[in-house]
Amino acid sequence: MPYLFFADDNLQGGWVDASKFLTGAAAIGTVAVPAVLYAAHTITRGALYMEILAVVLMGGSLVAYDQLSEESSAGGFYSAL
Repeated sequence: MPYLFFADDNLQGGWVDASKFLTGAAAIGTVAVPAVLYAAHTITRGALYMEILAVVLMGGSLVAYDQLSEESSAGGFYSAL
């Protein structure tokens, strides 16, 4: 289905673009949804802070993993790309 929206001459490039779009949408959604719920007074400020802290911790762990794997001979997190 994403190929219909991200079609180009190269089939592989369409899937790569679609995966980047979906990853970006998921990353924005993990912060945007709790922010909207907080603005609508559906969740408390503490729940919003916990969600933002979880996103920061997950992002920090991915950055740390990427940095540590680049220093070793493994080739890094993005070596397969």
